[in-house]
Amino acid sequence: MNLLKLSAIIPLVFLVACNQPVTQENSPGDITVACYYFPNYHTDDPRNIINKGPGWSEWELVKKAVPRFPQHKQPNIPAWGYTDEKEPAVMEQKISAASRNGIDCFIFDWYMYEDGPFLNRCIDEGFLKAKNCDSIKFGLMWANHDWVDIHPYTRGAEQKLLYKGEVSPARFEEISDLLIKEYFTRPNYWKIDGKAYFSVYDVQKFVNGFGSIEATKAAMDRMRQKAVEAGLKGVHWNLVAWGNPILPVEKAPSNTAELISMLGFDSATSYVWIHHVQLPDTMTDYNFVRDAYFTHWDKARTDYGVPYFPNVTMGWDPTPRCSIDSEWANVGYPFMNTISNNTPGNFRKALQLTKEKLLADPAGPRILNINCWNEWTEGSYLEPDVVNGMSYLDAVRKVMEGD
Repeated sequence: MNLLKLSAIIPLVFLVACNQPVTQENSPGDITVACYYFPNYHTDDPRNIINKGPGWSEWELVKKAVPRFPQHKQPNIPAWGYTDEKEPAVMEQKISAASRNGIDCFIFDWYMYEDGPFLNRCIDEGFLKAKNCDSIKFGLMWANHDWVDIHPYTRGAEQKLLYKGEVSPARFEEISDLLIKEYFTRPNYWKIDGKAYFSVYDVQKFVNGFGSIEATKAAMDRMRQKAVEAGLKGVHWNLVAWGNPILPVEKAPSNTAELISMLGFDSATSYVWIHHVQLPDTMTDYNFVRDAYFTHWDKARTDYGVPYFPNVTMGWDPTPRCSIDSEWANVGYPFMNTISNNTPGNFRKALQLTKEKLLADPAGPRILNINCWNEWTEGSYLEPDVVNGMSYLDAVRKVMEGD
């Protein structure tokens, strides 16, 4: 039996006026805080069983992390323990902590390939079955990048491609139907102007699957129309726009603004600061990266022609994904420079400056996102660890409440 096979389900869609202002359910002065969630912290995903064996999750890399250079702060130990996120009770704890501390929405990194899903047990069995699921919104960011075997990665080894990010036009129609039936029509799915938020990580992989800009746009429009037929006002198509490739198989587009316009995306955003900022030092100062990202933000607001939702990144350290048997050096992901001095205080300052910058633009959006709820193997997480406790979540709550 094919463990990865997914049955098709139903439809979605809408037509977008790209330059229309973004409105929300909140009052005009409120800011919606969305937080990315990386769902590789549960056991026995069918693909992980094949590649890693039963019982594996990315916690195994977190447990084995060690300092790789002077003053390097590893390992990071979760205060809640090495929990299994496909268990509803585990997700209930996360939802409660997030909703009490200023997080309005989880944006799940969502993996769906030509032959079926990956890492979906977190959301389908954990989050959506949690008793308090409805106390927080959720959205999806289609992480449609190639999946390479780098968990962990031995320096200099072949970077084996396991799953291609591109999907066929026929498969995308099935995916559209699935999205609407299983997610978009849920009461707590995140909607902007009544339209279901759906974000795409790799625009080039997306277009390559259809073979042309025209075919891609037509598929997006069909998805919008399907959503209208399902009772929604449409789909809010968001693009994760980035310039600096991180993963070994990534290639940044040279014409992001043009692609946004031609394809009709409604908004753009970022996943993590280092998609736009080079890290010059082994331990690059957090505030340096913040200021460089703000420069990118200013450019994105004018260049992209659609509302831009800024990102606040908690940190960056992918060394847990480096094989402990390999000598560390800055030679390419995950062997790359890190962000340091990302204290709760500096994180809070970044949030405060982002909030002020958003509110200073009367016509601008009132949305920001955070990287990340739980990117433990990339050093960017809000979940409590044994050193900082709830300090990062406290920072979100205090800034958003105006304390």
